[in-house]
Amino acid sequence: MDRTSRVVSAEEMARQREFGAQVKALYERRGRVPMAYTQTFGCQQNEADTELIRGMLAEMGFGFCTDIDQADIVIINTCAIREHAEDRVYGNVGELSHAKKKNPALVTVLCGCMAQQQHVADRIKNSYPYVDIVFGTHALPRFPQILFECLSRKKRVFDLEGDEKGAILEGVTPVRKQGHRAWLSIMYGCNNFCSYCVVPYVRGRERSRTPDVILEEFRSLVAQGYKDITLLGQNVNSYGSDLDGACDFPTLLEMINDVPGEFWVRFMTSHPKDASTRLFDVMAKCEKVCASIHLPVQAGSDRVLREMNRRYTAEKYLSLVEYARSVMPDITMTSDIIVGFPGETNEEFQETVDLLEKVRFDSLFTFIFSPRRGTKAWDMPDPMSREDKQKNFDRLLEVQNRISKEKNDEYVGRRVRVLVGEEENEKSYNNEYTKQSRTEGFKLVYLRGAEGLEGRFVDAIIERSSTWALFGSVADGESN
Repeated sequence: MDRTSRVVSAEEMARQREFGAQVKALYERRGRVPMAYTQTFGCQQNEADTELIRGMLAEMGFGFCTDIDQADIVIINTCAIREHAEDRVYGNVGELSHAKKKNPALVTVLCGCMAQQQHVADRIKNSYPYVDIVFGTHALPRFPQILFECLSRKKRVFDLEGDEKGAILEGVTPVRKQGHRAWLSIMYGCNNFCSYCVVPYVRGRERSRTPDVILEEFRSLVAQGYKDITLLGQNVNSYGSDLDGACDFPTLLEMINDVPGEFWVRFMTSHPKDASTRLFDVMAKCEKVCASIHLPVQAGSDRVLREMNRRYTAEKYLSLVEYARSVMPDITMTSDIIVGFPGETNEEFQETVDLLEKVRFDSLFTFIFSPRRGTKAWDMPDPMSREDKQKNFDRLLEVQNRISKEKNDEYVGRRVRVLVGEEENEKSYNNEYTKQSRTEGFKLVYLRGAEGLEGRFVDAIIERSSTWALFGSVADGESN
């Protein structure tokens, strides 16, 4: 695929900006700045998409608010990865009816991964008449046109059209949240088709942004003062596979590491089947690349991994962990695990527990299997009861919580580098530690003595630990 077919064309961008100008003119006639309220469910990629939407809204003259009652447009960016996420979205969509009654001119929008699915769009159309716009991930570049059609024709708009190899939207400046952390998408879509996962169906096939545009945006983020920048992709390890050998992910990390400035760069998510020893070698030698990786294992049973279509074995996964720790002894490792995949036995679940004990992740994101319509796992026999799955889930959490506490205990007494954040500690029982910060491994550290150090890298002495956080003081010589 050549560069011109990879991105939204200049002609189409100009067309969408014309629609945006017409939207701006419609609101200017009302004599005030229109306000937008955005809410995001799901992963960091969704957060990045919302930032692009906010960028388009800003071009159309919108400001932003945190109170839905002040909004002229409400946009809910949705997640389809699990049933729980969808239920939360439907609950929030239901509450929009109250906002619509207060302000009939309010424009209500549902977008993202849920909205890309036809059965969801049909449900919204039939059961939620106060939702004005539904558009999927493939229609994101057409948002100005979609909004103009809704406003000018005073009708509901549903747009799920698009190519799974859809062109990448470039040239829009994201409107990010204030702070010192930023997301930067380096690719979109997924080619893996894990049997439980809906992502390839709602986000399409893998499309990589070119290194030049990534580096340009990265330099801009550093110039704006961002200090902790996360590269995003459904599988960053396959970055560049569609760029005709121009650049792979380890090479991209080396290029980013050479960008001048004081920052940390991290990335997610990595697929174990594509993780290589070269990746870990590059991480080890690049001082600005965090010694931290999220490497989803999903299960410890080889049979279950085959049924999941993960295309690696538990032994292969353990060998990756061993190599990573051989070149980066202090690497922080996190993972995902699905409990109760269809057909998983208690013996196979025990293999997952055994793997957990061997790897000793710093933390873990674990979920009970949630069937997703359209995936292969949707039709798989699933004999284990929900109660038994819950018991296994609780046991897994118990094991991981113990490991997490033991791993955090190892930090007590150590001097570690942290990035001080803007957030205050709202835990009253630890209110002497007033500031939140993060380590290179993204461990949460509550600090005392950090007032006025927001956005700075400082050394901290760790004094206490819990299962989920560390507590410490700014080291001598680090204060203003």
